[in-house]
Amino acid sequence: MQSIDEIKKEIEENPAVLLYFSAPTCSVCHALKPKLLDAIKSNFGEFKIISVDTSIEQEVAAHFSVFATPTVLVFLGGREFLRKSRNMSVGEVIKEIKRPYEIMMS
Repeated sequence: MQSIDEIKKEIEENPAVLLYFSAPTCSVCHALKPKLLDAIKSNFGEFKIISVDTSIEQEVAAHFSVFATPTVLVFLGGREFLRKSRNMSVGEVIKEIKRPYEIMMS
């Protein structure tokens, strides 16, 4: 469990950060998470991944304007680059991140 300030610090200090918002009652969250995190780790070595349980960390979810699960926020260079909620595929997320990530890391 991390505070809003700790998460903000991670976003500032790391070139690429993925926030994964989920809840224990969300079956889609549990099915998607391992696939998405594996794909991120194997395609993008520099990503810092932070999981947020919205049932416990409502304040963090509200701070990032997350009101549905699963929600994925991708920050590149300290700025929010991608926001996906509910209906997303792993391939879709990887495809949207790939080019800007490669440009930023080159």
